[in-house]
Amino acid sequence: MKALHVITGLGVGGAEQQLRLLLRHLPVDCDVVTLSNPGSVADGLADDGVRVIHLGMTGNRDLSALPRLVRIIRAGGYDLVHTHLYRACVYGRIAARLAGVKAVVATEHSLGDSQMEGRALSTGVRALYLASERLGSSTVAVSPTVADRLRRWGVPGPRIEVVPNGIDVSRFRFDPVLRARTRRRLGLPAGAYVVGGVGRLTAGKRFDVLVRALARLPEDYWLLLVGGGGAEESVLRRVAQRAGVADRVLLTGERPTGGLPGADLPSLMAAMDTLASPSAEEAFGLAVVEALAAGLPVLYVSCPAIEDLPPGAALGARRVQGGAESFARALEKVRAEGPGPRTAPEAAHHYCITRSAAQLMDVYAAAVSRTSLGVSS
Repeated sequence: MKALHVITGLGVGGAEQQLRLLLRHLPVDCDVVTLSNPGSVADGLADDGVRVIHLGMTGNRDLSALPRLVRIIRAGGYDLVHTHLYRACVYGRIAARLAGVKAVVATEHSLGDSQMEGRALSTGVRALYLASERLGSSTVAVSPTVADRLRRWGVPGPRIEVVPNGIDVSRFRFDPVLRARTRRRLGLPAGAYVVGGVGRLTAGKRFDVLVRALARLPEDYWLLLVGGGGAEESVLRRVAQRAGVADRVLLTGERPTGGLPGADLPSLMAAMDTLASPSAEEAFGLAVVEALAAGLPVLYVSCPAIEDLPPGAALGARRVQGGAESFARALEKVRAEGPGPRTAPEAAHHYCITRSAAQLMDVYAAAVSRTSLGVSS
């Protein structure tokens, strides 16, 4: 089987890094087209031996990108096209059908109750999504929660497949030597209690809540934020300055999962003492699962990856309701309980990437089989 993945961009983000990890485990010959922003994940894919094509799209309404994408699909002789993120799903589904590829799968990574990828769920956004969705074979939801949202939007239930995000559990295995080395590199005091936050520095992630919580905590608490964010990074720095904690807030910028030891995400998580996720609206909660794999206690507001599991499967993960004051109290409670063993709970192993890749292969096989039999989607 030969497949083309079409994604909106390849900067560091959950969907982008999930694509790279999947391609390492899918037994399929895959190429990738990025509509725009061939960032560090594109470099990582190229290092993995994946062909990456930059379409050079200049914006959402750059219609000249459509015939270029059609030509790429026709020339590639692909059996299946798999699209990721809103813009790529709209353009990719249309282009695949125009190119004669009927097996078209889309993964919905970021659908919330009130937003998708940071954009408000307007009538126009929903209408365009649903119109293009009908051109595909199936839509993959990264959690049962996202599947329910898709059904409420109007996507027919039989067209929805749930394939959770996956992680490479072994990469996050705790290493005390790496922890000490990373903390020294970051300049952390020996006794610092490090609260971590991981994700794009966007307003929706609500990392300002953690900054304000830090101001309510003793001076040996530090905040380590991992992720890029442009303008939002400046906002967080100003919040930290006003709160009087700027000297205890570290912002690392983008950190690809394939980075060098001591600078990559597993190393930075090893340096943390707990992970806090104040985002009120998540589609999956990948950072929470990665933190659990690193053996960290986790405080979260929204995490379908945990909420969709049976009770007790994610020991070490606790839900927090409220803002800065609630997080400050919860962090003090976690610290008072003392450090536990830095081992991965059942929940982390449940989301092993090999299981997700196998489930996705079932979706691929069904899509290609239906089209070879001439079954209309």
